[in-house]
Amino acid sequence: MDLVTVLSFIGVSMLLTLMPGPDNMFVLAQSIAQNKRAGIITTLGLCTGLIVHITAATAGISAIIYQSTLAFSIIKYAGAAYLLFLAYKSFRDKNASLNLNQQNTSNYTALYRRGIIMNLLNPKVSLFFLALFPQFVNYSSGYVSVQMIVYGMIVLVETLLIFSLISIFAEKAGHVLRRSPTIARKMNLIQGSLFTLIGLKIAFSQK
Repeated sequence: MDLVTVLSFIGVSMLLTLMPGPDNMFVLAQSIAQNKRAGIITTLGLCTGLIVHITAATAGISAIIYQSTLAFSIIKYAGAAYLLFLAYKSFRDKNASLNLNQQNTSNYTALYRRGIIMNLLNPKVSLFFLALFPQFVNYSSGYVSVQMIVYGMIVLVETLLIFSLISIFAEKAGHVLRRSPTIARKMNLIQGSLFTLIGLKIAFSQK
């Protein structure tokens, strides 16, 4: 690993992390509907899931899943079903008001858990590492696993920082939306719509 390669990896991975996808849209939905703390807690859950993906990619497990159409489909549809279930819960509570001033520890625990599940059931995350790592790993210098772990940690830190910033700005957008009484009463409906879009995006994704 040399400095130029690492800097190139940081640039490419940062651009890919910024691109609209299920994970950052999920954080966006939580931050708009609730607050930045909810988005950051969700981000921590997503990053915990990333650790599993990084480990799987380093150990070669992700490659096995990618080669198995059945395994890929099971994970993909499980992730889509989970998000559509969350969408159903939001639509069911569409007229309920969100208590944004009360810090509910159990709610944050649920968000952290949702972030982990959401990330683990998104097969595109594994494909992200499978497609990206080989382009930057220097196989001739050895220590391939160590290089992959280092690159994985870079992605982890980038994700934590970028998604936290998304949470902060999304909370501000949520405040603007909630100034309208009509929109404020429909925040669960908005969140459910976002969950539906993310779920369908995963369901119809291809390798």
